[in-house]
Amino acid sequence: MINNILFIVFLIFAGQILGSLIGLIKKPKEDILRGSLAFAASMMLGISFFQLIPESLRIASFSLVIISFFCGIVMFRIVDRILPHINPELLKKEKSSVKRSVAMLVIGMALHNIPEGLAIGVGFVLNPLLGVAIALGIAAQDVPENIATIVPLYGLTKKRMKSFVITTVTIMFELVGFIFGYYILKEASSNLLGASLAVAAGFMAYISIEELIPAAQIKENLKVSIISLILGILCVLLIILLAG
Repeated sequence: MINNILFIVFLIFAGQILGSLIGLIKKPKEDILRGSLAFAASMMLGISFFQLIPESLRIASFSLVIISFFCGIVMFRIVDRILPHINPELLKKEKSSVKRSVAMLVIGMALHNIPEGLAIGVGFVLNPLLGVAIALGIAAQDVPENIATIVPLYGLTKKRMKSFVITTVTIMFELVGFIFGYYILKEASSNLLGASLAVAAGFMAYISIEELIPAAQIKENLKVSIISLILGILCVLLIILLAG
């Protein structure tokens, strides 16, 4: 149990820190970055539909799972509309001060991390290995996402260390989400736990479909994207096989 928790904490920090360092040192080529986004989207969709939804259906009713799944999508949609954080075009349109632009970007990054941490915590309550699988999927999408986020942040601050510290601090919100999800739900009823898993699946499906897949620009990078999508699904199936 302790080893699994420590591994999850490691994954929470590893994906985001690695993405930030890569973005600051040398931004990768566009096809590699977009391929990694497609890979992350595939992993997160696979985890949602091959692990979270089946597990939630095992312990809760079909209607509750479906309603909770779409509630998760709507909830993340609201957060995304209020605090978009992956789209650099937002900063180009921002007419106010640099400080305000930085504040908007950082707040968006931090609050987007909370539901991701909650998804890990919910999965961990039901099965520690499921929590690890979700953490792996989120870490996979954190790498390209943080590359895409820290580049405009560095463009605003003009300081590498300051940009790195800011993104590192926002990771704490994902950790808080994990702790909150675990301790609040570990004594929950099966219906509440099943609904929470479906909400987490909705979070991950929304992130994949609304943010990662469009950012991957699959049509413009068809060969790399198809390979990345297949590898993502294969990784999820391998995780399921090892966990089973």
